[in-house]
Amino acid sequence: MSLAERDPGLQAERTTLSWRRTLLTLLVVDLFVWRSWLSAAAGDGGASGATYEGICAAVAAAATIVLGCVVWARTRQLSGPRHHHAGGAAPMAPPALTMRLCTLAVLVLGAAALAAVALGH
Repeated sequence: MSLAERDPGLQAERTTLSWRRTLLTLLVVDLFVWRSWLSAAAGDGGASGATYEGICAAVAAAATIVLGCVVWARTRQLSGPRHHHAGGAAPMAPPALTMRLCTLAVLVLGAAALAAVALGH
């Protein structure tokens, strides 16, 4: 397949779907952290355990909100009428700051999930 035959719009669509699937996965992790906190708060695990799990839940929620905002912005960028460079060659790459922010948010969410699991046992 030559470059002239290739549909440049498919890459942006696949990227958007990938960002959405990633966000959905992270939302599931977030829900598990929240469930752990709610069960600790409802149980007799002690107030300090529930407090620490509440902190994990808040951190996980904040990381998910950051990622949700990035996904929303990236989806708008890729689906907008001007998402291609001049000539329609390829979608614009996300800014380095966006990728660093996403990496940090995923690491923070992972740490919060691990901490919630450790505190729950």
